[in-house]
Amino acid sequence: MQDSLTGRLLVALPVLEDPNFERAVVFVLDHDEEGALGVVLNRASDVPLVEALDGWSALAASPEVVFGGGPVEPTAVVALGHELSDVPVPESRVVHGGEDGLGPVRLVDVSADPPAGELAEVRIFAGYAGWAPDQLEAEIDQGAWVSVPALAEDVFTRDPDRLWQRVLARQPGRLRLLASFPEDPSTN
Repeated sequence: MQDSLTGRLLVALPVLEDPNFERAVVFVLDHDEEGALGVVLNRASDVPLVEALDGWSALAASPEVVFGGGPVEPTAVVALGHELSDVPVPESRVVHGGEDGLGPVRLVDVSADPPAGELAEVRIFAGYAGWAPDQLEAEIDQGAWVSVPALAEDVFTRDPDRLWQRVLARQPGRLRLLASFPEDPSTN
């Protein structure tokens, strides 16, 4: 198994033909010998967070909607919080260490009340993306995905529709060129 991709982004490349992941940007929550789990960051729904989890809507990152986290268990709720301060958080709940200076990103338990003074914002996902052991590695080897560093601003993007292009545009070399790849190459 390659190094863990936990806390990184997976960016779907144009060769990936699965409509669930067309131009998807996935934040990897867990990756080990048992497989991988993540949430799609650029699939905003039309469901306002206030309708789904009213008590958490005051902390909702803009756009204040539930996001489609992926095709696995679409009724499961995955919540990510962006730390407001240096509040101690159990290490097992931190997904992204905040190396970019924007603070740690952690899994949040939405079955409880929002923690006072701990979170700047939250993003709520319905469902998630999952891979069996070695499946993600095989898809990366086939050129379906590329793994790149994640920024907290990616996880809590205000403009999910342009996230795929923005993430690719900041990459070095040829990967940057894919940011301008047309949605329908036949119209080019």
